[in-house]
Amino acid sequence: MMSKEDKKYREQGEGQEQRVRNDWRAAMRGVSSRAIVNNVPFLAFVALLGVLYIGRNKQAVSTQRLLNAKYDTLRELRWEYVDVKSQMMQSQMEIQVMKAAGEKGMVPMTVPAFVIKKDTTRKIQPES
Repeated sequence: MMSKEDKKYREQGEGQEQRVRNDWRAAMRGVSSRAIVNNVPFLAFVALLGVLYIGRNKQAVSTQRLLNAKYDTLRELRWEYVDVKSQMMQSQMEIQVMKAAGEKGMVPMTVPAFVIKKDTTRKIQPES
């Protein structure tokens, strides 16, 4: 079904472009200064929301930058930890320990280590 306005536009032979212009003009006629004054509280609220949105967005960006800086610091500290750990493991190797002990005058054992065992086969009789 066609509305009266559609029939009117067809009868006049106006194109789609002219029709859009006329619709825009009709919409602007509906907006008057009185309507704007009546909606000032709403417009102030929308402006406040916009300011809050921009402020929070700025705060989020600065927080993200701070987190990125902390992440870079953490990564550097992690690499330093791995480096120190590998140096400590290197210094605890047997060869390194022998070199450090040799500087202090200690020499490695020439005889292999042995275990002293308690003789449990022989019973000791108490003296009475």
